[in-house]
Amino acid sequence: MEPEIVRNVGDLRARLATWRVGGETIGFVPTMGALHEGHLSLARAAAEKTDHVVASVFVNPTQFGPNEDLHRYPRDEAGDRKKLGDAGVSIMYVPQMQEVYPMGEQTRVILPELGDILEGAYRPGFFTGVATVVAKLLIQVLPTLALFGEKDYQQLLVVQRMATDLSMPTRIEGLPTIRESDGLAMSSRNVYLGEEERVQAKALYEVIKDMARRFRSGESPEALSQWATGCLVDAGFRSVDYVTVRDAGNLSEVEAFDEKRKFRILAAAHMGGARLIDNIAV
Repeated sequence: MEPEIVRNVGDLRARLATWRVGGETIGFVPTMGALHEGHLSLARAAAEKTDHVVASVFVNPTQFGPNEDLHRYPRDEAGDRKKLGDAGVSIMYVPQMQEVYPMGEQTRVILPELGDILEGAYRPGFFTGVATVVAKLLIQVLPTLALFGEKDYQQLLVVQRMATDLSMPTRIEGLPTIRESDGLAMSSRNVYLGEEERVQAKALYEVIKDMARRFRSGESPEALSQWATGCLVDAGFRSVDYVTVRDAGNLSEVEAFDEKRKFRILAAAHMGGARLIDNIAV
């Protein structure tokens, strides 16, 4: 059964209140639409963990830079609705712009350290836009649990930090990246890849897997970053923003492998008209 579509905060809160009165739990999956199996895996997990699931579809303008793909970002409300229904979602929240950014709005949520490195350095203002819209959506829905994919690992850490800092009552959980059969991380932007580019793009996952293995064997992060960058360029990527080993908890730079610590390898690179990101745990 397809989920009910709700387009404003008042109707959403009225609908959710009937569940809360009965003590039922609410799961939440925020998305920008153009849904793929990565999104749907989050929705199904939320349906298993909570009594009811809300999924939002909102292409957030404040997380796009001036030369990015806001206006051509893929949109398919009807298709998304059917997919969410199959995944067990009860409400598809599709807020109008004024519901999220009312006339005269001024407030922004800024994480000056975690939000300014890696993705934040290459996409200035990106995590301010992400943190702001997620904060607004969490306040509007007030879910018991919100699920995010580890494919956007830095985003997951930003949201968890924000929720903790602002004493939000929602539990934030991350779930593993969903991949295509050849290892490419699923992304709505993969549709920007041409046929040959799609074949070449699988190198991103292969390179960071090799990087993880070599890091565990004792190679330095700096040398590995240079090596991996060269591999990606040789594989057909037109440029590499970063490919780096970081502390898994706060994304600080590291000097060497330590079996007592958790690490993350994160990468962002350009293939044709797509900017692809990926990461793996070490």
